[in-house]
Amino acid sequence: MTVVIDNTSGARVRHPEKQKNADTPLLRKPSWIRAKAPGSPIYAETKAIVKENGLVTVCEEAACPNIGECWSQRHATFMIMGEICTRACAFCNVATGVPQALDANEPTHVADAVAKLGLRHVVITSVDRDDLADGGAQHFADTILAIRAKSPTTTIEILTPDFLRKDGALEVVVAARPDVFNHNLETVPRLYLSIRPGARYFHSLSLLQRVKQLDPTIFTKSGIMVGLGEARDEVMQVMDDMRSADIDFITIGQYLQPSRKHAAIDRFVTPEEFDGYATVARSKGFMMVSSTPLTRSSHHADDDFEKLKAARAAKKA
Repeated sequence: MTVVIDNTSGARVRHPEKQKNADTPLLRKPSWIRAKAPGSPIYAETKAIVKENGLVTVCEEAACPNIGECWSQRHATFMIMGEICTRACAFCNVATGVPQALDANEPTHVADAVAKLGLRHVVITSVDRDDLADGGAQHFADTILAIRAKSPTTTIEILTPDFLRKDGALEVVVAARPDVFNHNLETVPRLYLSIRPGARYFHSLSLLQRVKQLDPTIFTKSGIMVGLGEARDEVMQVMDDMRSADIDFITIGQYLQPSRKHAAIDRFVTPEEFDGYATVARSKGFMMVSSTPLTRSSHHADDDFEKLKAARAAKKA
């Protein structure tokens, strides 16, 4: 589903497509949902560098609960191609509407920020840009190349849209050779119509499988949220589907409802259940597994990349 709304009559509504939704209750978070509050000097420094370069981060736009921890370690996930998405996923806090034109200087600004922060590993994501002929594929490639030129030792992880109906787009991104290619399935197939209506489950799976076919050296990664009403056996099936697509790394985290207008939380999954999912995922052959209530796609991405490399080396040995 592509939503095109031009609100010229006043202040922009962040989620115009959700305004007619009935309010859903915001459940009280259990004791195991705890996140570090922002406020350290390094957090402030990271925030200043992001602002100075006119950049957008998914940490802020998606209201990530780990922002205090990550920014205090100079870890930020940059969100390119603007802050307005053309999709209207029921779980997402990123604003929906008509995006602005691409900023041709953005890849350079991102590369400058990566250098100033001294990142050894960087994660680059984006809004969905269904309005662009290539879905923003060339912009991703330009950003990867700009970072390589400015910080040649920095490893690069990308978290991309699905490039649905954008023939040739994936090939452009893969040719730029990111170290990790992440694209999230988000939820189980049964819930796609209500939770991720603009996407197609098997297209997302095939996208990740195609990455491996184009360049087997690139690590592939995907994640889902739980607590949206999925059944355990459906999560097991998603794991099997991911392994059939040769995905290396799976992330599983608790869905946290951004507002009363977003999809309701069905339940809070216990830490013990997350541990159980992790055990099953490892038994199915994933090189890396992150399964905790506060797991997010780019949380601890730098350390996880080192573990991925070690796991691949051990497998070859």
